[in-house]
Amino acid sequence: MTAVLPPYPVTPALPAPRRLTRTEDGARLHALLWTAGPGRRAISSAVLGGGIGRRAWILNAQVAHGYRRTDPERHLASLAADAGLSGPGVGLMTAADVSAYAHARDGGVEAFVTAGVDVATATEAKVQALVESGHDCSGTPTDAVCVVADAPVPDREAYAFAGPRSLWGARLARAVHRAVRDAVAEGGPGGPGTSGVTHGTPVPGY
Repeated sequence: MTAVLPPYPVTPALPAPRRLTRTEDGARLHALLWTAGPGRRAISSAVLGGGIGRRAWILNAQVAHGYRRTDPERHLASLAADAGLSGPGVGLMTAADVSAYAHARDGGVEAFVTAGVDVATATEAKVQALVESGHDCSGTPTDAVCVVADAPVPDREAYAFAGPRSLWGARLARAVHRAVRDAVAEGGPGGPGTSGVTHGTPVPGY
């Protein structure tokens, strides 16, 4: 899942992702590419570009079911290079068909979900949506998430909390919940296994 938190005041959201297609081992696979632009940073559990730092792009790549490579970081870096990307970025992968992603907004937060999510608040919302949709599961143990926000700058307000009862955490949870419900309802290939991106506002220490 990818979540994007808006800065204060709200700046333009991430553009809609570019859809990429490739053939790998005889399978037609898709990817979504977001270009974050300057002044953005991310926190992610992704295999490529995980951690916290400035990131110029996010690539969410579909891989075949039964994926057997043991070098996913190198694989994602290769896919990024093939897409003409340079500089630091985030690479996620999922067996879900990312071309059937769901998108939801809530109070300046946007969530793009290929049927899943993470980062405590996002994970809670994802699990709740899956259970409410009739799936007796919490998603796969390899789910990855990426949250994107503007880097803090002097004289711009930052929010100290992002739990589900905070202003921005509540917005994040609602957007993720809605996007996961929509993604699951569409019944895309890959079932409840998930990945995603979110965008929103700066938090101290983030």
